[in-house]
Order: sequence, then structure tokens, then C-alpha cells
Amino acid sequence: MPAIAYLECVRCHHHVSAVTPQTLCPLCAGSLYVRYDMDELKRTARRDEIVPRAAASGASLGMWRYANVLPSGTPEKPVQPVTLGEGWTPILRSKRYPGLFIKEEGANPTGTFKARGLGLAVTMAKHYGLQHLAVPSAGNAAGALAAYAAAAGIAAHIFMPQDVPFANYLEGIVYGADVTMVNGLISDCARMVGENIKAQKDANTPANEVWFDISTLKEPFRVEGKKTMGYELVEQLGWTYPDAVFYPTGGGVGLIGMWKAFEEMEQLGWVTGKRPRMYALQATGCAPVARAYDEGKDASEFFQNAATFAAGLRVPKPYGDAIILDIVRQSGGEAIASTDEDILKSILDWAKHEGIFLSPEGAAATAAYDALLASGDLKPTDKVVLFNTGAGLKYTDMTAEAMHLRRPGTLPTRMPVGGIITPQ
Repeated sequence: MPAIAYLECVRCHHHVSAVTPQTLCPLCAGSLYVRYDMDELKRTARRDEIVPRAAASGASLGMWRYANVLPSGTPEKPVQPVTLGEGWTPILRSKRYPGLFIKEEGANPTGTFKARGLGLAVTMAKHYGLQHLAVPSAGNAAGALAAYAAAAGIAAHIFMPQDVPFANYLEGIVYGADVTMVNGLISDCARMVGENIKAQKDANTPANEVWFDISTLKEPFRVEGKKTMGYELVEQLGWTYPDAVFYPTGGGVGLIGMWKAFEEMEQLGWVTGKRPRMYALQATGCAPVARAYDEGKDASEFFQNAATFAAGLRVPKPYGDAIILDIVRQSGGEAIASTDEDILKSILDWAKHEGIFLSPEGAAATAAYDALLASGDLKPTDKVVLFNTGAGLKYTDMTAEAMHLRRPGTLPTRMPVGGIITPQ
């Protein structure tokens, strides 16, 4: 596992030491990326060691199979992963479209891709000795933080909109987090986290009691966890790039992390060829990135009256919007928004014809894929990796409501079973 050379601001490229925990660039408040000594990595990080190491452990090692490109700490104080088995999720070939693969992130702990970023961020928080972590969340990041903080013995303080899927609220409570439900959007939750931290500092709260903001792109390690999706999809495709990657985009850290992974793999000589076109998929009820893309802008504007049942896409102003837009345009991809009606149709279509219960966010990607096939901008033979970022079962209440589906009648208090299991 490599030592961190420095943290680099994505905006002004200022270098910051990683010896102590960092949030944003002290000069311009840009997001910080973890940088390694790539010359040293070329000598020590070999892709042909990944499979033997995983085999020797008796398991895939999840995302930690890529330990040689993840932070290590120092010889005196090595990083000890806080892991629940995240990563190395299945990549499923579509039954209908010959070039399409589904990366099933619902197989992660807590049922979404958020386990990757929060797993690594909590690992580093424990390494630094942090005791209180705070996050504003559209739902799934809250559940992942609650789980990993519990595993690490760290206090989690969660702020999320009161209309998130019920599973997200239940996760926070079950894992023992401090949960605050907010009558508003994730932007309101972020404001409240910031106000709490400021109040703690103003009150001269002991440093180890002050919350550390682990928000999207406001610390450097969630990107490091999310980048493992890029390493995985390339390895699972035989160390080759697909033609395109379709990624549901709320905060957009997964898309950003994968682009960082592609850059690293190319420097290491692990992959060659043209990088995939990156598609950022949103819902029309909250589409700040798609709107900015359509208008040719370099950054998004706050999306007023955001409303969609794809809760993870309800991010009215992503912190990394400029990074996302730059990646999409560099790659030759697009940012596309689909209606809630089309998202629901896609959930039902994929469940019936492919046996996959998509999350609403994942269905925003399949809906856009179908639209591009219909327009001729994509061919069924184009090699596309499409991310289902979470398990559909985490959204049973939201999806049932969108379908106008209610539990049938009054169930009997005792149901006869009969047959070989128990007597009737």
C-alpha cells in the first residue's frame, strides 16, 4: 500500500500535507485529491499481483484487492481497513442488449455504492483518530456512514431530508447514529452540518469533540474509495476500456473517482486505449448538471424546487459540478435527464425482462440508455457499463408510491402454510 505523497487541490493545484486530516483547499476551497509517488508505484504496484493476493486470502478482498493503489499510512502507523466486505460487485451482461453490462452496486454492504467511499473515508478517519463524523445525505451515504462508523467505534451525526426512503432512516437508528431528519433538501442538511461545526468551534469545544465534515468532495478519501469502481470495471472486462460508462449522478463522486482511476491506471500501464465516454444521468425533477451541460455552462446553478422519487439524484447543486461537466465533455459523453415516469417504466421493464430490481437512480441510467438507442446515438453492440448504484429493495416505499401500489387488504393474523414445510 502506497504512502500519500500529498493532497492536491483540483482547482488551483496547491499541495497540502496529508499528515493531519484535511477537508478543502485552504487557498480556494477546492476539493483535494490524494496523490501518490507514481514513479514508485510503477515499481511496486503490479496488476498481476491482484488475483494471486485475492486467491491467497481465500476471498476477493473486495475493493481492498487494490490496496497497492490506496492509502497506506506510514511504516510506523499503517492503515488498518475498516471493512464490511465492500467492492468487487458483479458485472452482469444484459439478456437483451449484446454490448451492455450492468455493474450491480446493490451487492455492497448497506446495499449501495456509498459503502466504497464511506468505507475508505471512515478507515482514514480512524487512522487519524477522529471521533465524530458528520454528513448531510440524500439517504444512502447516511446509512453507509452509520454502518462503518459503528464498525470503527466512531460517533456518526447524520442529517437527511425527512422524505428519504424509510430504509435510510431505519439504518441510521439501527446502527446507533445520531440522526436528524430535516424538512428540506440535502443542501439544507449541509448548511446545518456547517452551522453545528462552526458553533462547536466558536464555543471552544475540545478538538476531539468537534465534528469532522465527511461530506461529498469535502474530504479527500471518499473519492479514493469510489475510484475502485473504475479499477474493477476495467479488470472485469479483461483490463480493457468499454466504449461508454453510464453513471447516475447526484453528487457525482463515483464518476469523478472513476476518471481518477483511469488516469492512474494509464500512468501505471495497467490499461491502454481510448477512455470511455462518460454519461452523467439525472432526473428532470432535479437536473442541475444536465441543464448546465445543455446550456454550455462550466458549472451548474442551484436547481429550484427539486423533486424526484430518485432520492439519490435530488442534489440541487453538486459541490463537484464543474469537475463532472469537465469529465463529461472531455470524454465525449453527455449529461442526460429522464422523467420520473420514464424512470419508473425502466424499473418495471428491467425487473420483468432481466430479473434486476433497479434503484430509481440506476433506472435513470437505463432510461437514458434506451433513449440513446432509440435515437441511434448508441448501438446495441456498443460496449457499455451501466451502474445500478443501489439495490431496488432499499426503495420499496418510494417505488410502491410511484406505482400507486398499496398492501392488499387486511392480512390474516395466522396464515396456513401446508405442504412439506409444516402441516396445514
